[in-house]
Amino acid sequence: MNVVFLSPHFPPQYFRFCRSLKAAGANVLGIGDEPYENLSPDVRSTLTEYYRVDDMHRYESLLRAGGFFTHHYGKIDRLDSLNEYWLSTEARLRDDFNIDGVRGGEIDFIRRKSRMKAKFREAGVPVARGRLVHTEADAHALIDETGYPIVAKPDDGVGALATYRLDSSEDLAAFLETKPDTDYIMEEFISGTIYSFDGLADRSGNPVFCTAHTFSRGIMETVNEADHLYYYSLRDIPATLEKMGRECLRTFNVRERFFHIEFFRTAADRYVALEVNMRPPGGFTTDMFNYACDIDIYRIWAELLVHNQAAVNYTRNYHCCYASRKFNRRYAYSHEDILARYGSCMVQIESVPGVFSSALGDIGYIFRSPSLDEILEIARLIHQSPD
Repeated sequence: MNVVFLSPHFPPQYFRFCRSLKAAGANVLGIGDEPYENLSPDVRSTLTEYYRVDDMHRYESLLRAGGFFTHHYGKIDRLDSLNEYWLSTEARLRDDFNIDGVRGGEIDFIRRKSRMKAKFREAGVPVARGRLVHTEADAHALIDETGYPIVAKPDDGVGALATYRLDSSEDLAAFLETKPDTDYIMEEFISGTIYSFDGLADRSGNPVFCTAHTFSRGIMETVNEADHLYYYSLRDIPATLEKMGRECLRTFNVRERFFHIEFFRTAADRYVALEVNMRPPGGFTTDMFNYACDIDIYRIWAELLVHNQAAVNYTRNYHCCYASRKFNRRYAYSHEDILARYGSCMVQIESVPGVFSSALGDIGYIFRSPSLDEILEIARLIHQSPD
């Protein structure tokens, strides 16, 4: 099997996907803008061949790279980056090289938040009231219906970048005056706790692996307030959340892909859909999959792609938590204090690349325990202020 992987060097931990593809017997064909000699030994060791382009945004360069690989290795069987930023580019390349996977005609439903709403409704899942806003009149029409606060976010956006909460007509006027020249969607503000339904679907759309996470606060608030956060996996997925998540997999036609579907829990057993992402959850969550269940999700994904191996036995033995720290914050307990007290629970500590630090902090602690009380206690101490 020939698998083209875009930007195999970034995020840094994603070489593990390429390594597992190679171990499964695939030719791993990398395309990136980083000089080959600058790739880490981990990345270089996973690649059958690497094609460097000057600029990943020049589509004709990517076409030439795909043509080169086709000439030397035969038909390209799969193409991916597992990175939201390149989803539209991937779909276009799949069209041009006739590669299985999400195509150009489907990409808007997993990229544009306005199109997601229609799919959520088709799945029977509640969504926030909202609409595309092109003029001040459009905005006031929504606000007349929902009132303040409202949330404004790019219709085709990544994460919580350029996303704002507007609490008044003054906020709205300031936003409209300075907003980027791109389509924005505005939605009623939903008060609730974020839950996600996460995992990997097989070629028939059934979850090979699934789990759920809950977040201490929203990513929008974390980014806009330059704050820290924590989130952790659940050992048992709430039945209603899983039912809604599976309906979304069916309606969005998720096949042979990771998924990360976000909801607000507004009350006990009540959820409102936020957005769907057809890629692994952000940050180091794939590592958290492994620590929570004692599995290797990188190998599972590669075996699914290369051999259509979809049978996976796993148990959610632990809650696994990610808690961030920010360099601009002071904390009651030092790094050494945390390790001395809870080192036995720590499984990974990461310095976060700058492009992700606004959401994931500057330092990330990953820890696990069968006890949710212990997880919450560790997160509390990591974030405790000295006041």
